[in-house]
Amino acid sequence: MTMIYSAIEGAAKKHPVVRESLTVKAARLAAGLDQAVQAFLMANDQNLGDIELQIEQQSRELLRTAAEKAAQKKADGTPPRCPVCHKPLSQVSPEHRRSFECKFRTITIGRSRGYCKRCRKWRFPADTALGLEDSAGYSPRVQEMAALLASKMPVSEASAVLEHLTGVQLPRATLDREARRQGKRAQQVRRQEDERACQAPAKAVQPELVLEPYQMIIQLDAWNIRERDQWGQTQQLRRRAKEPERWHWVYTGTCFRLDHRGQTAGGRPVISQRGFVATREGIDGLREQLYAEALRRGLGQAAGVLIIGDGALWIWRLADDRFKEARQRLDFYHAVQHLAAVGRALFCEDQAKLKSWLRPLVRQLKNQSAVKVVEKLEDILAHLPAGAAAQAVQKEVNYFHEHQDRMDYRAGRRRGEPIGSGAVESTCRQEQCRFKRPGQYWSPEGDEALLCLETFWRNGRWHLLFPHCRRFDPSKN
Repeated sequence: MTMIYSAIEGAAKKHPVVRESLTVKAARLAAGLDQAVQAFLMANDQNLGDIELQIEQQSRELLRTAAEKAAQKKADGTPPRCPVCHKPLSQVSPEHRRSFECKFRTITIGRSRGYCKRCRKWRFPADTALGLEDSAGYSPRVQEMAALLASKMPVSEASAVLEHLTGVQLPRATLDREARRQGKRAQQVRRQEDERACQAPAKAVQPELVLEPYQMIIQLDAWNIRERDQWGQTQQLRRRAKEPERWHWVYTGTCFRLDHRGQTAGGRPVISQRGFVATREGIDGLREQLYAEALRRGLGQAAGVLIIGDGALWIWRLADDRFKEARQRLDFYHAVQHLAAVGRALFCEDQAKLKSWLRPLVRQLKNQSAVKVVEKLEDILAHLPAGAAAQAVQKEVNYFHEHQDRMDYRAGRRRGEPIGSGAVESTCRQEQCRFKRPGQYWSPEGDEALLCLETFWRNGRWHLLFPHCRRFDPSKN
């Protein structure tokens, strides 16, 4: 406790303006904490969590005062220049008071205001210096907490968790509004970063020194999200024999270098570094965002590119459009599902015969050649009488013919490449855990904003939205 007091007193001596206030409050805090410690030692029903909570609550006023004094000194030292065009302001007047919520409750400061003749706007330079220029009365740290919690859990839960863990009180509606605002800001930053990635030389995008050639792996998939479109019109639409639309596609992609893929001690595949994209802006939005993310992950210096998907037509069209030179591979497990569809057409509900027939074909597809599997299916089809079974088998034969060149599983395994799209499928599942909870409905603006926040967090670029987090990389935790 003495060390804490000495550190605060030393800081106060360096800044005489805040010396008396901080010193007095620090002394009062030290005395209060000593009493709390003694009471804690005598209480048999308390553990370390109790004293942690007491120390946090009693320290908050001192921390609030320190933050307020620091913010005021920062405001006082900010020159009267326009934060946009950097021209000197005219008609400068001081002491315009403003209060806002920080992590330690309400802070009030005075700052100068001036008129920018070039921008033709009144400006508060200190607001920009403190990260408050466009805020709704909350400090950058509180803005960050609102954005992060809302992207991870429903807003009602986020509001309660925020107050419980930090003491910051943000009502549900306020937290929701602040998170949406941060999400829209994230979309603007994303567009700027994507444009910069596409325009910069490859070495500038990926400054890491490359010693050996590597392959870039890109996996694509999509999942459904429920939105409030045509809300309140359900009965009217159904009377016109039109079912209202509720579910819409969220297009998702992930990219990583093959040399960043490894295994745990138990043999489970892991990827040490990879990029994520998830958007409701359609296939066009995914194409542009994924291309920029792949560039940031080393696409410009890759020796080759491999696209893996589940067979959806839009995946291969996107690959042909934006990644023309890339190899394409059908997800192995989707291919197996189509083999199983043939087995069900042949053996109906006889699971023993289905498994006995399917097992050698799966091994052959994985370890030998897709050509032989296709020949086997064609031979089966040739001996089937006309009917529903023949139609089902014909459909799957056509599917295998269409994707035969994308079934190089034996060669892929020899090169140490993934043969399935499990990385992106797990990503989709993780995102669905947030966005597909019972009773949740979204709007295109709301879901895109939170998806954008989530991808900034996953991609380790959270600091681009909140510069005070520049030393923290969530992708490495």
